[in-house]
Amino acid sequence: MTTFREFIENIGILETKKQVSKNLDLAGLMAALDGKPVRTEVMNADFEAVGNVFSTRELVCRCLGCSREELISKLLDAVKNPKKPELVETGPVLENSTTNIDLERLPIPLHADKDGGPYISSGIVIANDPEYGRNLSFHRMMVIGKNKVVVRILNRHLQEFLNRAGGELEVAVIVGASINVLLSAAISSKLGQDELEYANALATVKTVKLSNGIEIPADCEFAFQGKIMKEMHNEGPFIDLTGTYDVVRKQQIMKITKMYHRNNALWHVLLPGGLEHKVLMGMPREPTIMEKVNEVCECKAVNITPGGCSWLHAVVSIKKKSEDDGKKAIDAAFEGHRSLKHVVIVDDDIDVDNPAKVEWAIATRFQAGRGLIVKEKQKGSSLDPSANPHTYETAKMGIDATKPLNDLNVFEKAEWKKINPEEWI
Repeated sequence: MTTFREFIENIGILETKKQVSKNLDLAGLMAALDGKPVRTEVMNADFEAVGNVFSTRELVCRCLGCSREELISKLLDAVKNPKKPELVETGPVLENSTTNIDLERLPIPLHADKDGGPYISSGIVIANDPEYGRNLSFHRMMVIGKNKVVVRILNRHLQEFLNRAGGELEVAVIVGASINVLLSAAISSKLGQDELEYANALATVKTVKLSNGIEIPADCEFAFQGKIMKEMHNEGPFIDLTGTYDVVRKQQIMKITKMYHRNNALWHVLLPGGLEHKVLMGMPREPTIMEKVNEVCECKAVNITPGGCSWLHAVVSIKKKSEDDGKKAIDAAFEGHRSLKHVVIVDDDIDVDNPAKVEWAIATRFQAGRGLIVKEKQKGSSLDPSANPHTYETAKMGIDATKPLNDLNVFEKAEWKKINPEEWI
């Protein structure tokens, strides 16, 4: 496994020939090159920006040093066997520090013309609680001043920490973290589980302590000390994972009091709704689906699909041993990822990463009269614009596209002899 900086320096990243404006152009560049890592100088900013760094599974696997087939089991093993990281005296992120905060000097983009303001999109908040310990979670942050942002906080662990602290909380924010930290921060863990222990199980993490006492990964590019305050401010509009605009809400303000950064630090731009956003948010749910499906049948592979916003749709392959395995797998998949809206179950001869092969399985092995499961009035995702906007109630659908066990020949896909065309043409 390589660090964020090492990966950038060795990946063969695309570099722009001229500076890019933070106002719409930076995000537009990332969108135009979605799926391809890019590095650029930014006008009126003191640091360069990088984006699309982990925008494909292949890039994630390359950084983690594993194959696509090994990825989910590697993530699942880290969740099952967390390891406490080692605290060290110093690290690259502490090379520079200042209390003279000016967020306008950072390459923080205005992503789209309807956005409420410039947004920090790749920030991970690290918070401590006297009883529950450390928590890592992604939160978008809209810049409203030289040292102030508005933080979008869901009713999960950070909100619980805030409530227990009386509504205000000292935190750290990191930008430019390694892939093991990014993935771990996106995992839905139980309250009291330190996500940095997941990260350290994936690859070694060393931590350093900031002056407010919070430990952070030693090799990240930027770190900020801040205090989430009771003061509220409008947050949004901003583009969600689905590529649609989220609504404007009152959210709490964070005042940033100190900034740390590496020498020649690189600002990580996470394009909202882009492939990197989808990979980092959706992929950590694949092991939780696999774990639940494995409780009822043998799960072979999971893909939370980019066409389903890497959140709402999944394809799951199983080794079918009884006729009701497909339906059991549908229920288990919804249990493994509660925001899931549609799931397709296929046999283990179908590549879950190949949409054409999945569609072929639906076309040739699925009959709606026996293989369609519809669940009405389910709790859905706040990211789904078609769900009830107040309760998030939705209808969910499962498709059992596995072949019957009693007549395999009819449902077998013919295979050609494998030929290397270069030997013949």
